[in-house]
Amino acid sequence: MKKYIIVALFFLFCFSISYSQKEKDTLDPVVKKGWTLGAVPVVAYNSDLGFKYGGLVNLYYYGDGNTYPKYLQMIRVEVSRTTKGGGANQLFFDSRRTFSKPIRYTADLSYLTEQALHFYGFNGREALYNAGYEDSDSEEYISRMYYRHRREMIRFTNDFQGEIIGNKFRWLAGFAHYTYKIGSVDIDRLNKGKDDADKLPDTTGLYDQYVDWGLIDQEDKDGGSMNLIRLGLIYDTRDIEANPMKGMWTEFLIVTGPRFLANKEKPFTKLVIIHRQYFTLVKNKLSFVYRLGYQGTISGTPPFYVQPYMFVSWSPSTMTEGLGGSKSLRGILRNRIVGDAIAYANIGFRWKFLQTVIKKQNVYLALNTFLDAGQVTKKHKIDYSKAPFPAQNDRMHFSYGLGLHIALNENFVVSCNYGRAVDAQDGRDGLYISTNWLF
Repeated sequence: MKKYIIVALFFLFCFSISYSQKEKDTLDPVVKKGWTLGAVPVVAYNSDLGFKYGGLVNLYYYGDGNTYPKYLQMIRVEVSRTTKGGGANQLFFDSRRTFSKPIRYTADLSYLTEQALHFYGFNGREALYNAGYEDSDSEEYISRMYYRHRREMIRFTNDFQGEIIGNKFRWLAGFAHYTYKIGSVDIDRLNKGKDDADKLPDTTGLYDQYVDWGLIDQEDKDGGSMNLIRLGLIYDTRDIEANPMKGMWTEFLIVTGPRFLANKEKPFTKLVIIHRQYFTLVKNKLSFVYRLGYQGTISGTPPFYVQPYMFVSWSPSTMTEGLGGSKSLRGILRNRIVGDAIAYANIGFRWKFLQTVIKKQNVYLALNTFLDAGQVTKKHKIDYSKAPFPAQNDRMHFSYGLGLHIALNENFVVSCNYGRAVDAQDGRDGLYISTNWLF
């Protein structure tokens, strides 16, 4: 099935080149005013996790339209469930003016439950991945849930951004609270209603083994809570935030959980540096984009469940985790590359092959190609005397792929990306249907 998707995207890409050459270089969009609505159903199916259903709604407020396509306020609501107990509940709010001043305020309140979150150990290739362990047709089969564990998370974030030199150079200050509840996969729940031949075996997974081997601390294995302060500087010259054709977006963040904020068990501080840049190759049509990122611990020892989380100054996505998966290295297994410090890069081309107005709504369709890469630059601390594998260094992980995006009034974007991993140690491929561009 995925091969046919690649072929279809390729021919669509070729068609778009010839088609778009016939279009005008500019398209007069309808200037949006007041409130606009974007909504899509959330539908998916997984034989182990069940049927996923729900909805996603984005509301944008443009005022008198003078700032279009920049909105003045945005509200995002997502509610989805799976029949096996997973779910996402998010309320996201973003306002460009606070207290009648040009201070941007962003808040997120989310409750996220996952019955089978990916877990492949730490430090990239140091923890070997064996696809046969989760392939029921393999002689090495253990369980389809071998590389999974259960997680519930409550997240509440508040961030403020203010001007230093106009809107291009800004400061950021924020506070965030996270509560994690971690455990083994609930096999009985996932097996409910299945035929005996399709049931998951009740066996030990990799997460349980890491706990037994002492590679996950006893005080961390069930989760915990933390309160974080975020401080940063941002330089932003993008022409359009949702999908820039030119400009750059660079941020320098300090994320810290000090003892005085009740982080008594494991206080820590992380440094985050992300640079994104956008170049116009064909006016209003084709752009070249790239992102370079680094995230590393500069003091303390974060709990294991914090290490996959990728901190950014602003993201409308429900979850930003990695390395590996839809929000970092597309085509590589989610959270495959987890360490105390990581570096990553994404490069690609974006082609708007169709831009039109449908019933006073601005619409464009775009294709993208991409190459993603990343690796661990500092290992998550492990007592190797307890580990059943030798210490070794990680090396670069690569993936590549294609995508299709449909945008309504520039800001509401539905995306479909397909990526392939270069190395079998990182899995095979991934198909992701979600919202927004990667960056």
